[in-house]
Amino acid sequence: MPVSHPPTTTLSTKGQVILPKPIRDSLGWEAGARLAVERTSEGVLLKPVTSFAETAPEEVFGCLRFDGAPKSLAEMETGVMTEARRRHAGG
Repeated sequence: MPVSHPPTTTLSTKGQVILPKPIRDSLGWEAGARLAVERTSEGVLLKPVTSFAETAPEEVFGCLRFDGAPKSLAEMETGVMTEARRRHAGG
């Protein structure tokens, strides 16, 4: 049975590393993806840089304040449909 080795790459004279396409594809990393580079006890770790800081739901719930009585589900659905019709009609 043949021994399977992990994919390898070579460090260029400019310090660039090419990640094998199957790995990029499986992670959804495309050209221009920003990656954080961390040194670990096992080597180097690459992690995608997110556009926004990670938050917990309780940190953002209620961030858009509304004064007044809560709307019912039926009222919200009516409002959404009214606006959709208005936009579809072009006005």
